[in-house]
Amino acid sequence: MKITVNQKNLKKALNLVEKIVSRNISLPILNNILLKTENGRLKVSATNLEIGVNYVIGAKIEEVGQIAVPSRIISDFIGNILDDKVSLTTKNNILSINSERYKTQILGFDAKDFPIIPKIKSKPLAAIPVKLIRNSLVAVLDSVAISETRPELAGVFVDFDKDKIVFAATDSFRLTEKSVDFKNIQKQSFIIPRDTIVELIRITSELEGDLYFNASDNQISLSNEDFEMVSRVVDGNYPDYKKIIPERLISRVLVNKNELDKSVRIAGLFSTNISDVKINCMEGKMVVLAKNSDKGEIETVIEASLKNQPFEVSLNFHYLLDGLKVLDTEKVVIEFTGQGSPLVIRPNDDRKDMVYLIMPLRN
Repeated sequence: MKITVNQKNLKKALNLVEKIVSRNISLPILNNILLKTENGRLKVSATNLEIGVNYVIGAKIEEVGQIAVPSRIISDFIGNILDDKVSLTTKNNILSINSERYKTQILGFDAKDFPIIPKIKSKPLAAIPVKLIRNSLVAVLDSVAISETRPELAGVFVDFDKDKIVFAATDSFRLTEKSVDFKNIQKQSFIIPRDTIVELIRITSELEGDLYFNASDNQISLSNEDFEMVSRVVDGNYPDYKKIIPERLISRVLVNKNELDKSVRIAGLFSTNISDVKINCMEGKMVVLAKNSDKGEIETVIEASLKNQPFEVSLNFHYLLDGLKVLDTEKVVIEFTGQGSPLVIRPNDDRKDMVYLIMPLRN
């Protein structure tokens, strides 16, 4: 291989793929990034066998070729050089990188040992704007279970319907559902693992335009002309979470989101080891309380509009803040559905695209 590339483009490509790289002792080849000439461009690839990422950049190619090189070395080196143009040459599994001010050689590995990143050949489900994908995943990420005890909960449920895409996540303590109106090609659903979601959120912050969503029995891919990510999907069925969302409410309160957020954060300073705060809703006001025998106590009053009867509920304040964080309206609606039943939080303006549930703490 003998090519010339733009330093900034190569740096971006390496930054996008290198966090996928596995620090694998038993399979050292996974610690590498694959550089390969393909269709007149340079393809930069990484995989940890669960997720695979390809990113393609323009290059002036004199000789085709490929090589696997240690991820950290090449990423750090390219990230720190200042020259615009960089030439890459391979010989006997050695990568020579030369520019106006730098000359280096990196010991690489035979590219034939690098795992093949599969390609899904089915017809795309949809072409979805990058911003829409990222915002939807950010909205539900906090509700994904961190524990792998129930693998199906350690991912985001994505449901492609005829006229909408639904993203849902729950860890049994809270639940988030985000739906987006969208005309889809076919109906299909799957569970995307948490690690893939985290990487997608990171990578999509660097991308623009649309991504094509493809799916097979055990994998999904998102791609455009320059980028492709392939990931396994979680095996199993997602629980019927719709049954958890209460259809009836006892009381409804409208409150300023930022005022509630600030009051809950302050109350959290005085919570106990179960992170509990109490919300007491009355006519015209909401009182946020917390008490800890080792720290003291606090009571904050904020203006609120209550419909129906007053109520009181204890909640994990971290979960409450996570829910408020992903709602983008100035005011939020909180629905009380009964003692021991989930507290429902929705955006104002009668929007149906977002719902967040928290299971209350026992008094």
